[in-house]
Amino acid sequence: MTLKPWILTSPASRGIGLQLARRLLKTTDLPVVATARKNLDGTRSNILEDLDVDPKRLSVFEVDVTDESTLSSTAAQIRSSFPPSSHYLHLALLTPGILHPEKSVAQVDYNNALSTFEINTLGPLMLLKHFSPFLPRKSTALPTSLSASLPQDKAIMAIMSARVGSTSDNRLGGWYSYRASKAGVNQIVKTFDNHLRTSAGDKAWCVGLHPGTVKTGLSKEFWGNVKSEKLFSAEFAAERLVDVLSGLGSESGEEARGKCWDWEGKEVVP
Repeated sequence: MTLKPWILTSPASRGIGLQLARRLLKTTDLPVVATARKNLDGTRSNILEDLDVDPKRLSVFEVDVTDESTLSSTAAQIRSSFPPSSHYLHLALLTPGILHPEKSVAQVDYNNALSTFEINTLGPLMLLKHFSPFLPRKSTALPTSLSASLPQDKAIMAIMSARVGSTSDNRLGGWYSYRASKAGVNQIVKTFDNHLRTSAGDKAWCVGLHPGTVKTGLSKEFWGNVKSEKLFSAEFAAERLVDVLSGLGSESGEEARGKCWDWEGKEVVP
């Protein structure tokens, strides 16, 4: 039996996560599961604002990546709404992130650094723990016809990384905790994709994403240092990332999996 696909965006209360949920509702006909730490009704309203879509396609659940009980509770609710016997997770976009920039090691604050790792690195890892069981396995029959804005022939678990997480690209220094937390994300992506090679074969991949510098609260302090043509709206970033994911592997095949890709579809080397 061919299983029915669904989409996850977590979190989706603001910024890129919010725009990813909106983009996928607009360009696909699949159910979308979104998460937020609080104000679920407000998040739902913001996602659906001015969209000409069936609102029943959107479900919003509580997830706080620093409180594992919310992840296990939401996973149980999703299992009830989308039973694995008839459904599978086709696309997941995991985007938790905070930034406490440090120009020098003397500015590193222990609690801020700990929070950075909890949200940026452990956050996606906990999301993988609780939601990756919904991904297809080798024996899963995938649908043969999906929207052009979706990955074809495979499910993808995509985690938000950043170019500053690249060790080989680090020429300026600074941002100790943020850089290290995103380097950790890249390691998680590769390690989990190795697992998927065994459990799902070519039917499920894990990749990292770099959205560029996006005009959100996370980067607000640095807008003035970025050329206007390189400072993107969250809506533009979401559009580009969805396009990158839909075409991933079309030219390079399985060589594309387990890596980090930027908004232009170019690899961000580790």
